[in-house]
Amino acid sequence: MLKRLAISNYALIDDLDISFSKELNILTGETGAGKSIILGALSLILGQRAEGKYFFSQQKKCVIEGTFLVNGFHLNDFFEDNDLDYELETVLRREISSDGKSRAFINDTPVNLTTLKKLGEKLIDIHSQHATLEINDEDFQLLVIDTIADNRVILDEYKTAYKSYRQAQSRLKELISQSEQSKSDLDYFQFQFDELEKANLSEDEQVQLEQEQDVLTHSEEIKRSLLSAMSLLGEQESAVIIRLKEAAVSLGNAERYNPEIKDLHERLNSSLIEVKDILTEIECIEQHSSVDEPRLEAINQRLDFLYSLQKKHRVSTSLELLNLRDQLSEKLSGIMFADEDIEKLRYELDSIRAKLLDFSEQLHQSRIASIPRVEQTVKATLHEVGMPNAMLQISNDRMEEGKFDFNGTDQIKFLFTANKGQVPLPINKVASGGELSRLMLSIKSLIAVHTSLPTIIFDEIDTGISGEVALKVGNIMEKLSENMQVIAITHLPQIAARGNAHYTVYKDEQSDVTHTNIRQIGSEERVMELAKMLSGNNPGESAILNARELLN
Repeated sequence: MLKRLAISNYALIDDLDISFSKELNILTGETGAGKSIILGALSLILGQRAEGKYFFSQQKKCVIEGTFLVNGFHLNDFFEDNDLDYELETVLRREISSDGKSRAFINDTPVNLTTLKKLGEKLIDIHSQHATLEINDEDFQLLVIDTIADNRVILDEYKTAYKSYRQAQSRLKELISQSEQSKSDLDYFQFQFDELEKANLSEDEQVQLEQEQDVLTHSEEIKRSLLSAMSLLGEQESAVIIRLKEAAVSLGNAERYNPEIKDLHERLNSSLIEVKDILTEIECIEQHSSVDEPRLEAINQRLDFLYSLQKKHRVSTSLELLNLRDQLSEKLSGIMFADEDIEKLRYELDSIRAKLLDFSEQLHQSRIASIPRVEQTVKATLHEVGMPNAMLQISNDRMEEGKFDFNGTDQIKFLFTANKGQVPLPINKVASGGELSRLMLSIKSLIAVHTSLPTIIFDEIDTGISGEVALKVGNIMEKLSENMQVIAITHLPQIAARGNAHYTVYKDEQSDVTHTNIRQIGSEERVMELAKMLSGNNPGESAILNARELLN
């Protein structure tokens, strides 16, 4: 329930702080005093989007804070799911700067508007005179039946299954489309795969062939160079080996007289041995070097084939061709098993569909059983508020067999008549404003008994009623406040007299700037407030006596 509401710098409100009763709270005041402004501020901490027009002063930010008692309303899971601190006194705060930037908090933890709105919907139901229009909405009508039937658990199970069913339907449609497209591409994929498979590709083949091609292409040049090296090293009269031998002999002679030359002599002998080994290897390579035209032709053909495959598939290496071959293999396997996947998904759909039909049948039976209770209870309440001949008739036109939507197979319609002997018709065709208000009050009071919603706010829903009827509406609100907190904004003294706490909203025009303010009034002030509501700003003795009678 709403324990406290503090508003700073909002519309005509500079600073306001008010605490509420846990039972029936009455807000009264002249037209234009600011009752709707207070309700608008409350809407901001319930997740409504902010606009610049809200500011009393553009020089500072707007702050609205509401303290709610949440114990006993089963909100622990919400706080845990949203990683919020659960406090028995939970504070919702909204801060809006003059540049339009908005921040929202739950127990001092920053949250987005979606989270704030979801919590707000679990704390307060605001019912205005315009909200009576939702009674014509079929979703709202079905919600009424499901609330009275206590269908929350089975309806959640149904909606979960329905969501899975729609997702499976979408997946099946996608699979069938992919399968049809893949089958049309099957021959093309198979041809590409066969071509790459027959190519007998290996990852390093291209590099090795290109190296061998380079050797064979330049074999004559390689042979000439090897022969030239052989000649320079050992075959000419001035060959390197001959000159090295002569140099070694000279160093050997010198070594006998100078021991320091020994090391140089040994190093030169080692070089001579190394050059001889090099010459031997060159001779060996030269003997095996020849122009192998058939082999070169074969290599060129193989490389041309590899290059053409790469160009065809827009890749640049044999490794990429191998990867493409593997991808084609996966596609072909997918096509082969696509029908099997489709059949599995169809079986899954049939299974979910069977669950949906079972759940929908349970919902249907529960709704059918609850309709008479709703009709009878609403009729009794309408009789209490001065509509003895009014009747709410609820029809349930079930969908064709095998069809269902997000809420099941039922199509609920509320039909209404306020007069004896008239055939019930859709509410929007027969109900006046006052009748709509009383009908909605009757339905809301019925719902309140079956929900754990902490607070309901009635914003001038007494349009079109007065006198004895207004008194009875006040009694209904008073009875409703036994199960939940009720806040009623009203112009009718008969309703205002039923409150446990009475607040007057007024404009303070004593300073240069008009302010909207609110204060709780005591018993004697209530008498005068009700008397003014009965006869105007200067009530007579009879109006004051009438006001006392209403309060008593």
